[in-house]
Amino acid sequence: MPAVAPTARRPASLDPDFFEGMYATDPDPWRFATSDYERAKYAATLASLPQTHYTSGLDVGCSIGVFTRQLCPRCDALIGLDVVPSVLDSARVRCADYPNVRFELAAVPNAWPEGHFDLIVLSEVAYYLNRADLARLVSRVKGALLPGGDIVLVHWLGETSYPLTGHEAAEGFIAGAGSFARVLKQSRTAEYRLDVLRSIGSEANPGR
Repeated sequence: MPAVAPTARRPASLDPDFFEGMYATDPDPWRFATSDYERAKYAATLASLPQTHYTSGLDVGCSIGVFTRQLCPRCDALIGLDVVPSVLDSARVRCADYPNVRFELAAVPNAWPEGHFDLIVLSEVAYYLNRADLARLVSRVKGALLPGGDIVLVHWLGETSYPLTGHEAAEGFIAGAGSFARVLKQSRTAEYRLDVLRSIGSEANPGR
Protein backbone atom coordinates (compact mmCIF):
# COMPACT_ATOMS: atom_id res chain seq x y z
CA MET A 1 0.00 0.00 0.00
CA PRO A 2 1.17 3.60 -0.45
CA ALA A 3 3.87 4.74 1.94
CA VAL A 4 3.03 8.44 1.62
CA ALA A 5 1.23 10.24 4.44
CA PRO A 6 -1.86 12.18 3.36
CA THR A 7 -1.06 15.81 2.60
CA ALA A 8 -2.26 18.32 0.03
CA ARG A 9 -2.98 16.66 -3.30
CA ARG A 10 -0.15 16.97 -5.83
CA PRO A 11 -1.32 18.64 -9.07
CA ALA A 12 1.39 17.15 -11.30
CA SER A 13 2.07 13.53 -12.15
CA LEU A 14 4.76 12.01 -9.96
CA ASP A 15 8.10 11.94 -11.76
CA PRO A 16 10.93 9.36 -11.54
CA ASP A 17 12.72 11.46 -8.91
CA PHE A 18 9.87 10.80 -6.47
CA PHE A 19 10.29 7.05 -6.82
CA GLU A 20 14.08 7.26 -6.79
CA GLY A 21 13.75 9.01 -3.45
CA MET A 22 11.44 6.35 -2.06
CA TYR A 23 13.84 3.55 -2.95
CA ALA A 24 16.99 5.44 -1.93
CA THR A 25 16.51 4.59 1.74
CA ASP A 26 14.45 1.40 1.50
CA PRO A 27 14.65 -1.32 -1.19
CA ASP A 28 10.97 -2.19 -0.64
CA PRO A 29 9.18 0.92 0.75
CA TRP A 30 5.71 -0.42 -0.04
CA ARG A 31 6.49 -3.85 1.47
CA PHE A 32 5.59 -5.70 -1.73
CA ALA A 33 7.52 -8.76 -0.60
CA THR A 34 6.29 -8.95 2.99
CA SER A 35 2.89 -7.34 3.64
CA ASP A 36 -0.32 -9.31 4.09
CA TYR A 37 -2.14 -6.63 2.09
CA GLU A 38 0.08 -7.17 -0.95
CA ARG A 39 -0.06 -10.96 -0.62
CA ALA A 40 -3.86 -10.99 -0.57
CA LYS A 41 -4.09 -8.42 -3.35
CA TYR A 42 -1.75 -10.41 -5.60
CA ALA A 43 -3.80 -13.57 -5.07
CA ALA A 44 -7.03 -11.72 -5.87
CA THR A 45 -5.49 -10.14 -8.97
CA LEU A 46 -4.33 -13.49 -10.33
CA ALA A 47 -7.73 -15.02 -9.58
CA SER A 48 -9.45 -12.18 -11.45
CA LEU A 49 -7.67 -12.86 -14.75
CA PRO A 50 -10.37 -13.96 -17.19
CA GLN A 51 -8.02 -16.13 -19.25
CA THR A 52 -5.89 -19.00 -18.03
CA HIS A 53 -2.98 -18.02 -20.26
CA TYR A 54 -1.87 -15.00 -22.28
CA THR A 55 0.40 -14.65 -25.27
CA SER A 56 1.94 -11.31 -24.32
CA GLY A 57 1.62 -9.51 -20.99
CA LEU A 58 2.66 -6.08 -19.74
CA ASP A 59 3.10 -5.28 -16.02
CA VAL A 60 3.28 -1.49 -15.67
CA GLY A 61 5.02 -0.33 -12.51
CA CYS A 62 6.48 -3.74 -11.70
CA SER A 63 8.82 -2.47 -8.94
CA ILE A 64 10.97 -5.29 -7.52
CA GLY A 65 9.04 -7.91 -9.46
CA VAL A 66 7.12 -9.71 -6.70
CA PHE A 67 3.83 -9.82 -8.61
CA THR A 68 5.62 -10.03 -11.96
CA ARG A 69 7.13 -13.34 -10.90
CA GLN A 70 3.67 -14.68 -10.04
CA LEU A 71 2.42 -13.54 -13.43
CA CYS A 72 5.21 -15.23 -15.40
CA PRO A 73 3.59 -18.70 -15.56
CA ARG A 74 0.42 -17.14 -17.03
CA CYS A 75 2.17 -15.51 -20.02
CA ASP A 76 4.20 -16.78 -22.98
CA ALA A 77 6.04 -13.45 -22.91
CA LEU A 78 5.94 -10.73 -20.27
CA ILE A 79 7.42 -7.23 -19.95
CA GLY A 80 7.79 -5.41 -16.64
CA LEU A 81 8.16 -1.63 -16.62
CA ASP A 82 9.44 0.68 -13.91
CA VAL A 83 11.18 4.04 -13.59
CA VAL A 84 13.96 3.14 -11.11
CA PRO A 85 16.98 1.20 -12.46
CA SER A 86 17.82 -0.40 -9.12
CA VAL A 87 14.38 -1.92 -8.67
CA LEU A 88 14.52 -3.37 -12.17
CA ASP A 89 17.82 -5.01 -11.20
CA SER A 90 16.03 -6.55 -8.20
CA ALA A 91 13.17 -7.69 -10.42
CA ARG A 92 15.57 -9.35 -12.84
CA VAL A 93 17.17 -11.28 -9.99
CA ARG A 94 13.80 -12.29 -8.56
CA CYS A 95 12.55 -13.53 -11.93
CA ALA A 96 15.86 -14.94 -13.20
CA ASP A 97 14.47 -18.47 -13.56
CA TYR A 98 11.75 -17.27 -15.97
CA PRO A 99 13.26 -16.69 -19.45
CA ASN A 100 9.92 -15.42 -20.78
CA VAL A 101 10.11 -12.11 -18.87
CA ARG A 102 12.16 -9.01 -19.55
CA PHE A 103 12.27 -5.61 -17.91
CA GLU A 104 12.44 -2.10 -19.35
CA LEU A 105 13.05 1.33 -17.86
CA ALA A 106 10.07 3.47 -18.84
CA ALA A 107 8.04 6.28 -17.27
CA VAL A 108 4.51 6.01 -18.63
CA PRO A 109 2.78 7.61 -20.41
CA ASN A 110 5.78 9.47 -21.90
CA ALA A 111 7.54 6.18 -22.65
CA TRP A 112 5.92 2.93 -23.73
CA PRO A 113 7.29 -0.43 -24.92
CA GLU A 114 7.09 -1.69 -28.47
CA GLY A 115 4.63 -4.44 -29.24
CA HIS A 116 1.03 -5.43 -28.57
CA PHE A 117 -0.42 -7.21 -25.57
CA ASP A 118 -3.40 -9.34 -24.66
CA LEU A 119 -2.89 -8.54 -20.96
CA ILE A 120 -2.00 -5.14 -19.50
CA VAL A 121 -1.79 -4.83 -15.71
CA LEU A 122 -1.92 -1.39 -14.06
CA SER A 123 -1.67 -2.13 -10.35
CA GLU A 124 -1.24 0.83 -8.00
CA VAL A 125 -0.10 3.00 -10.92
CA ALA A 126 -2.77 5.22 -12.47
CA TYR A 127 -3.27 7.44 -9.42
CA TYR A 128 0.33 8.63 -9.71
CA LEU A 129 -0.79 10.55 -12.83
CA ASN A 130 -2.83 13.69 -13.16
CA ARG A 131 -5.91 13.64 -15.37
CA ALA A 132 -4.10 14.78 -18.52
CA ASP A 133 -1.47 12.06 -18.21
CA LEU A 134 -4.13 9.49 -17.30
CA ALA A 135 -5.82 10.28 -20.62
CA ARG A 136 -2.48 9.78 -22.38
CA LEU A 137 -2.06 6.45 -20.59
CA VAL A 138 -5.47 5.35 -21.83
CA SER A 139 -4.38 6.25 -25.36
CA ARG A 140 -1.19 4.20 -24.95
CA VAL A 141 -3.20 1.20 -23.78
CA LYS A 142 -5.63 1.57 -26.66
CA GLY A 143 -2.80 1.46 -29.18
CA ALA A 144 -1.18 -1.58 -27.57
CA LEU A 145 -4.14 -3.78 -26.60
CA LEU A 146 -4.81 -6.77 -28.81
CA PRO A 147 -8.40 -7.58 -29.82
CA GLY A 148 -9.96 -9.60 -27.03
CA GLY A 149 -7.21 -8.54 -24.63
CA ASP A 150 -7.70 -7.76 -20.95
CA ILE A 151 -6.79 -4.76 -18.79
CA VAL A 152 -6.49 -5.14 -15.02
CA LEU A 153 -6.67 -2.09 -12.76
CA VAL A 154 -5.94 -2.34 -9.03
CA HIS A 155 -5.90 0.66 -6.69
CA TRP A 156 -5.59 1.36 -2.99
CA LEU A 157 -8.58 3.32 -1.70
CA GLY A 158 -7.03 5.03 1.33
CA GLU A 159 -5.82 8.59 1.72
CA THR A 160 -2.72 9.62 -0.23
CA SER A 161 -1.13 12.80 -1.53
CA TYR A 162 -1.13 11.51 -5.10
CA PRO A 163 -2.73 13.48 -7.95
CA LEU A 164 -5.77 11.15 -7.98
CA THR A 165 -7.54 8.90 -5.51
CA GLY A 166 -7.90 5.22 -6.26
CA HIS A 167 -11.52 5.72 -7.27
CA GLU A 168 -10.70 8.75 -9.45
CA ALA A 169 -7.92 6.87 -11.22
CA ALA A 170 -10.01 3.77 -11.88
CA GLU A 171 -13.17 5.59 -12.91
CA GLY A 172 -11.22 8.03 -15.06
CA PHE A 173 -9.47 5.19 -16.86
CA ILE A 174 -12.72 3.26 -17.37
CA ALA A 175 -14.48 6.34 -18.76
CA GLY A 176 -11.59 7.12 -21.10
CA ALA A 177 -11.41 3.54 -22.34
CA GLY A 178 -15.12 3.31 -23.09
CA SER A 179 -14.60 3.43 -26.86
CA PHE A 180 -12.45 0.30 -26.94
CA ALA A 181 -12.96 -1.69 -23.73
CA ARG A 182 -15.81 -2.71 -21.46
CA VAL A 183 -15.84 -3.61 -17.79
CA LEU A 184 -15.85 -7.38 -17.44
CA LYS A 185 -15.75 -7.68 -13.65
CA GLN A 186 -15.21 -5.54 -10.58
CA SER A 187 -14.52 -6.27 -6.93
CA ARG A 188 -13.95 -4.19 -3.81
CA THR A 189 -12.45 -4.67 -0.40
CA ALA A 190 -12.17 -2.12 2.37
CA GLU A 191 -8.64 -1.36 1.14
CA TYR A 192 -8.60 -1.61 -2.65
CA ARG A 193 -10.67 -1.94 -5.82
CA LEU A 194 -10.01 -4.30 -8.71
CA ASP A 195 -11.44 -3.66 -12.19
CA VAL A 196 -11.04 -5.93 -15.21
CA LEU A 197 -11.76 -4.62 -18.72
CA ARG A 198 -11.92 -6.48 -22.03
CA SER A 199 -11.21 -5.13 -25.50
CA ILE A 200 -14.48 -4.88 -27.43
CA GLY A 201 -13.18 -5.17 -30.97
CA SER A 202 -10.38 -5.00 -33.49
CA GLU A 203 -10.64 -1.21 -33.50
CA ALA A 204 -8.82 -1.31 -30.16
CA ASN A 205 -5.60 -1.89 -32.07
CA PRO A 206 -5.99 -0.58 -35.63
CA GLY A 207 -2.26 -0.77 -36.33
CA ARG A 208 -1.96 -4.48 -35.79
